[in-house]
Amino acid sequence: MAPGGGVGDPVLSRLVEQDLVPWYKKRNLRILYMLLLPTCIGIEMTSGFDSQMINTVQIAPSWQTYFNKPQGSLLGIISAAYNLGAICALPLVPYVNDTFGRRWAIFFGSWIMVLGSFLQAFATAAPMYIVARWVLGFGIPFCIIAGSSLMGELAYPKERPIMTSLFNALYFVGSLVAAGISFGTQSIHNNWAWRIPSLLQAGPSLVQICFIFLIPESPRFLISKDRSEEAFKILVKYHAEGDADSEFVKAEMAQIETTLKIEMEHSKRSWGEMISSPGMRKRVIIGSMLGLFTQWSGNTLISYYLNDLLKLIGYTDPNFKGKLNVGLNSWSLVNAVLISLLVRRFPRRTMYLTCATALLCCYIGWTVSMERFMTTQGTGAAKLTIFFIFMYSPCYNIGYNALTYTYLVELFPFAQRAKGITIFQFFGRGAGFFTTFVNPIGLKDIAWKWLITYCCWLAFEIVFIYFMFPETYGRTLEELAFLFEDQALADEATMKVEKQIHHEENPEHTEMYGETSAPSHNKRLV
Repeated sequence: MAPGGGVGDPVLSRLVEQDLVPWYKKRNLRILYMLLLPTCIGIEMTSGFDSQMINTVQIAPSWQTYFNKPQGSLLGIISAAYNLGAICALPLVPYVNDTFGRRWAIFFGSWIMVLGSFLQAFATAAPMYIVARWVLGFGIPFCIIAGSSLMGELAYPKERPIMTSLFNALYFVGSLVAAGISFGTQSIHNNWAWRIPSLLQAGPSLVQICFIFLIPESPRFLISKDRSEEAFKILVKYHAEGDADSEFVKAEMAQIETTLKIEMEHSKRSWGEMISSPGMRKRVIIGSMLGLFTQWSGNTLISYYLNDLLKLIGYTDPNFKGKLNVGLNSWSLVNAVLISLLVRRFPRRTMYLTCATALLCCYIGWTVSMERFMTTQGTGAAKLTIFFIFMYSPCYNIGYNALTYTYLVELFPFAQRAKGITIFQFFGRGAGFFTTFVNPIGLKDIAWKWLITYCCWLAFEIVFIYFMFPETYGRTLEELAFLFEDQALADEATMKVEKQIHHEENPEHTEMYGETSAPSHNKRLV
């Protein structure tokens, strides 16, 4: 499916491809990426830690005793309170992002999550535990939306898809750490068996608080606030290793300035504009459905209720379940990172269609194997069910883990990026809240038949992706800014970049950065 009429000519993308020096040989870029690891890429470790922490503490007898063995709706609301808190925060997130910048949004959200983890660790009853999880959920979208935007806007275009893909892959670092800690604390025969993991959930947020102001602000945010000189210095330092005469940085700066100017002229920075034009409505529909797909594809069943799933197929030993959980998260981390490193090699639509199709096949096999066990009580069917649980991970990670934020950053222009990812979060968190609440009810009431609902939904996902998802592969963010808009807007931005490359006179740019910043007359685009 073609991406649409308003795609800019890949002028800058061709310049990027001409750069054959790898990132690890560029000192400033190495430093930037090392700092992005704890401050932005590591944000999803908090989400991963939470999903596995609430999953594995249920295995601890002391947690079950302290909260009177919660089941059904009570167990559902304990797990779902995290997503409910995130939904409540979403109206504020774009305002903080677009007013104070990406870094301050991460700083603010991290402190909220530190508070939530302490409340959770020292909860005295189920209501306090639920409130603590609501507070944790309230803080996470500030960090996720700001962090994913900041990485996409700071990274060198060649590595941007990999960096934004690793953002979600680090989810499994958090889940693996939580699974390991919770498994280790099971030997503690008192309430610290679950209080320690809850307390340590503050770890990733404290790291973000310590390091966040060591990285630069988004150049695009600075340009939108009329701080172009600061933005230019950041691009020169990290994208050109300090070379102010870099042809690429001058072309990049021209592209960003021109595209943002056109965006701002056609944007009121309001929620209403998200549905005011056909192009924005299409983006919103795609972003909304992607939010549903990331949570309604069966992943919350494994992330939050592995304990219940294993009970259904006859595994009740806490030691076995703890070891299997650690193994599952280790496997998920390995395949998620490997898939993230391959995103530059394949078109986005190909990866999404492969993901949804593989998930459907996996769930069909899982449903059949679970039905066979519950009918025959055969150990072979139980082992086959575990096989499908392990196979689910790489199938999901091909698209919904590796590409989610890469695709969202490419889909929405800068002026609407924070709001667009907020809409994605709203539908994703809403879907997560719904599934985490109803999963234990469905498993309790209809057992293996509950998996059939996921099979039906996954079939719908394949159809929607095929007809609605545009291709965004191989373009810079600015070249995709007018993906569904008039081609004339994309051409206007392209002409400005070509003028900069061919050194046609640009009085504003010359006045701002000096005569020496212009590229050579003899340099032509190949």
